[in-house]
Amino acid sequence: MCVESDGCEIEGCSSSDEVQTLSGSMSPALKSTAELHPCKPGHKFRAALMRCRTPTAAAGILSFGNVLNYMDRCTVAGVLLDIQRHFDVSDSRIGLLQTVFICSFMVAAPIFGYLGDRFNRKVILSCGIFFWSIVTLSSSFISKEYYWLFVLSRGLVGIGESSYSSISPTIIGDLFTNNSRTMMLSIFYLAIPLGSGLGYILGSGAKEAAGDWHWALRVSPLLGITAGALILLFVPEPKRGSADQGGRVKARSSWCCDMKALAKNRSYVCSSLASAAVSFATGAFGMWIPLYLYRAQVVQKTAEVCSKDICSSKDSLIFGAITVVTGLLGVAIGLAATRLCRQRTERADPLVCAVSMLGSAIFICLIFVVAKKSIVGAYVCIFIGETLLFLNWAITADILMFVVIPTRRATAVAFQSFTSHLLGDAGSPYLIGLISDALQQSYATSVLWQFLSLGYALMLCPFVIVLGGMFFLATALFFLDDREKAEKQLSLMTRPPSTVTVSTETTFQWGDTALGGQETNNQL
Repeated sequence: MCVESDGCEIEGCSSSDEVQTLSGSMSPALKSTAELHPCKPGHKFRAALMRCRTPTAAAGILSFGNVLNYMDRCTVAGVLLDIQRHFDVSDSRIGLLQTVFICSFMVAAPIFGYLGDRFNRKVILSCGIFFWSIVTLSSSFISKEYYWLFVLSRGLVGIGESSYSSISPTIIGDLFTNNSRTMMLSIFYLAIPLGSGLGYILGSGAKEAAGDWHWALRVSPLLGITAGALILLFVPEPKRGSADQGGRVKARSSWCCDMKALAKNRSYVCSSLASAAVSFATGAFGMWIPLYLYRAQVVQKTAEVCSKDICSSKDSLIFGAITVVTGLLGVAIGLAATRLCRQRTERADPLVCAVSMLGSAIFICLIFVVAKKSIVGAYVCIFIGETLLFLNWAITADILMFVVIPTRRATAVAFQSFTSHLLGDAGSPYLIGLISDALQQSYATSVLWQFLSLGYALMLCPFVIVLGGMFFLATALFFLDDREKAEKQLSLMTRPPSTVTVSTETTFQWGDTALGGQETNNQL
C-alpha cells in the first residue's frame, strides 16, 4: 500500500512503493499502521494525477501546445487569398496582418520572460492559451466593413501566443539535461514546421468543407482550450535549474542585471541575430509563397484568375504538407547531425546551424529561377530549402540553454524572441508586400508582372539567410568561452551558503574553521 501526505491509504501499491505527493515523496515506513485510514476520492484522484506528471508527459503536452500555437498562426496564411478578396485589400495591407501579429508578439515577449523567471510558469502558459483561443474564435465573426478590427484581433492573438513561446522551453530545460534535453527540445521545436504546415492544411480543409473561410478560424480555438486544461492538470512546475544542479539554484538577480549579462554574452547575441534572419525568411515565405505559386500557375495558364467567393486551396495544401514533412526531416537531421558532430568538435551546435543556413539560401534562390517554367521544380527547391532551414530550430534553443544560466533563461528566450521578430518576421511580410506593390504600379493589370514583382520582392530572403549563416559562424567562435562562463557562474550560485572561499585560499565555515590545514575554533 502507499501513503498520501495526510496518512490515508492508497490502493494498488506495494509496501515498498513511494508516493509522489503534492509536497514531495513519502514512504509508508514514515507512517505507523495505526494512523492509516481509507483515502477519500479526492485524495486518490490527486495521487493518480501526481503519478501522471512525468517529465516525458509534460514535454509531450507542451509540444502539443506549441503545435497549436503555430497552427493558429498559419491558418490565416492558408486562406490568405480569400481574406484578401473578402476585405478587398492590397498586398501591403494584407501583409499587415502578420506584421501586427508579430509586433504585439515581440513587445509582449520580454514582459512574459520577466514573469516566467519569477512566477508560476504553467499558470501563465494556460492563461495565454485560453486568451488567444477566445480572441481567434471571436475574430471569425468580424464583418468585411471592419478590416481594422480583424487586424487588431491578430495583434491580441500575438500577445497570447507570446506567453507560450517565451516560457514553455524553460520548463523543458528544467526537466531534462544534456542529450535528453536536446532531444526533447527537438521534439518541442518540431512543432514550428509541423504546426505551420497543419495550419495551412486546417485552414484550407475547413474552408473547403464548410464553404466559408471563416470556419478556418473556429477549429484551433477548441483544441487550444483543451491544451490549456492539460497544462494545468499534468505539467509540473519544476524548480529553476533542477536538471542542471539538482534544484539548488537559489540566487536571483534583478532584471537589469540579467539584461546586462545577456548583452555581454556574445554567443547569445550572435545566435539571436541569426534567429532573426531565420524568422525574416520563414515569416515572408509562410505568408507569400502559396500566393506566389498560384500566380506562377496563372502565368503558365494551368490555373485561372480567381473570380469566385471561394478560391482554390491547392497550393496552400501542398505547401502545408511540404512544411510538415520538411519540419520532421529537418529536426531529425539536425538532431542526428549535432550528435555526430559533437564527437568531433565541441562547437558542433553553431557550426551545424551555419552550414544548414548557407545551404538553404542556395535552394531558395533557385525557387524564383524555376517557378516560371516548372511548378514541380519550384516545389522540389522549396522542399530542400525548407529542410535545411528548419534544421536549426531546436539547435538554436539548445545553444541558449548551454550559455545562459537557469535563473535568466525565460528572460533570454523572451528577449531572443523579441529580437528575432523585431528584425525578422515583424516586418518581412509587410516589406515584401510593399516592394511588390511598388513594382506593380507601372503594370498593375499585367498577370505576368504581378507574378514577377512578388518574386523579385521575395529574392530578398536568401540574402538575409546568408547573413544569418554568418552570425552562426560568429557564434561558433565564442561558444566554448560563453558556455564555460555559464557553468562557472552556475557552480558559484549552487555552492552551499555556509562556506565562503576567500582569495587567500582560506575557507571559513560556520562552526569549526579550517585555516591552512589546521583546525581553529573561531566562530563567525
